[in-house]
Amino acid sequence: MEAASHLYLIALGSNERCRHLGNPQKIVRHALDALEMPDIDVFVSSPIIPSHPLGPSRREYANAAALIVSPLDPPRLLSRLQAVEAHFGRNRRGQKWRARTLDIDIILWSGGIWTSSSPPLAIPHPEFHGRGFVLEPAAKIAGTMRDPLTGLTIRQLHSRFLHPKPLDRRAKPA
Repeated sequence: MEAASHLYLIALGSNERCRHLGNPQKIVRHALDALEMPDIDVFVSSPIIPSHPLGPSRREYANAAALIVSPLDPPRLLSRLQAVEAHFGRNRRGQKWRARTLDIDIILWSGGIWTSSSPPLAIPHPEFHGRGFVLEPAAKIAGTMRDPLTGLTIRQLHSRFLHPKPLDRRAKPA
């Protein structure tokens, strides 16, 4: 009997050149190709977009999103994604948010919510609501996919990110 497949929304980013692969856009394209494995199918990928870095890095990022199908559960998929990152020269030691050749995150999955401490993993990704570089490409390929915590679609979350509601200055603090 074959294991049930899961649909995952992943985000990919790069802001460091790789001598053998080239600029960050090429690295993201190569990473999408490298994800095609017997137990991982890249169903669809977004266009690659540029974005400004978070944190101390000064280099612009190349970002994309992909929908992948796999029978792997979230921890096993995370392990596989981290192996792809390592293959592309990702070093997980050192300063958080520094330049990196490749970063791949699990954003959502068809199973709803997943939380584990070993390995540390939270789905939905805890910070994706406030990241335009995730929401913009994700909205192009998975606009109707819903965040299980808010019930909102990716398209709705992207719209809210682009057009935040102003604070009600008349509201009294609690």
